[in-house]
This record gives sequence, C-alpha cells and structure tokens, in this order.
Amino acid sequence: MTDQTAPTALDLPMVDPLPPETQKYFDICVEKLGFVPNVLQAYAFDIEKLNAFTAMYNDLMLGDSGLSKLEREMIAVVVSAINKCFYCLVAHGAAVRQLSGDPQLGEMLVMNYRVAPLDTRQRAMLDFAAKMTSASTEIEEPDRQRLRDVGFTDRDIWDIANVTGFFNMSNRVASATAMVPNDQYHAQAR
Repeated sequence: MTDQTAPTALDLPMVDPLPPETQKYFDICVEKLGFVPNVLQAYAFDIEKLNAFTAMYNDLMLGDSGLSKLEREMIAVVVSAINKCFYCLVAHGAAVRQLSGDPQLGEMLVMNYRVAPLDTRQRAMLDFAAKMTSASTEIEEPDRQRLRDVGFTDRDIWDIANVTGFFNMSNRVASATAMVPNDQYHAQAR
C-alpha cells in the first residue's frame, strides 16, 4: 500500500471549505464507498470542473441506457487497458468485479478482454470500443451494423461511443497528471 497525500502529481489543492453541495456529495461517497475517489478530489480544486466531470460521468455511467451498468464498466476497463491507465484499471476493474460477482472477469478484462467468456453482444460492444480507442477514424458503417446485428439500437451505439470517448479523455487526464487510485479499490470485491 502506498502512503498517498495527493491524488495527482499536480499541486492543485481542493477548495477549502468545499461548497455544501460538494461536501454532501463527498459525504455520500464516504457512506457508500468508504472513501472519496481520488478522481473527485483531483477535480475539487475547481468546483465548476468537478461538477462538469461528475455530471457527465453520472449521466453516462448511471443514467438511463440500453447498456447495463456492468456493460458500461466493462467498456471503461477495456478502454483503460488499451490506454494503460492505472487509475481507471484499478477503479473500474473493482466495479466490474463487484457488479459481475466474478473477480476473474474483472482480471480478464484488465489483461485482455478477448480471453474473457463473453457473449456475442458483449464481444461486439467491446470490439467496437477497442477499435474506437485505437483507431477511431477507421470506424465505418459495417462496424455499427455489427452492433445492430447483435441487438444494439442506434441509441445504444451512441451510448457505447460516448462511454468509450469519456474514458479515453479521462484516461489521458489521469495518465498526464499521474493520478493514483485509492488504495481501497485494490481489495474490493475479491
């Protein structure tokens, strides 16, 4: 375990005191998770940026969608594996373990999603997310049609693309700022 004092390598202290709404949000994190995720602490130097980040995250990951929460977390892990984002692999790998009840699935997705026992729908979704991460300009209509062929709607494809895009952005910010995952993630759902 590391003895960590800051969520990133940047000297951007959290607003002190936090606005009441932000403090309430952080208190909910502590109540539900046992800690405040470092990504939230990292953004808390600027409450408007924190609010924009959390609004987008909450909409994409928790909002109405034809994708399950597990499927959205699976996308986060596969994108993060390709981008080698330590923060997101640890945090979202834990979420996959928790939501699936399968620690092996979380580990497989972290290492190489292609070895995981996925159904055809999940495989197509993750293949699309992987291609979008590695070569987004090469996405063509046949790629979208493969998703439709396994039951995804055009709205679902929008959601797959947006979750993938969000984690590509988040991975790059986390890597560029040396964001470290909370130690607590490592032990979750094992």
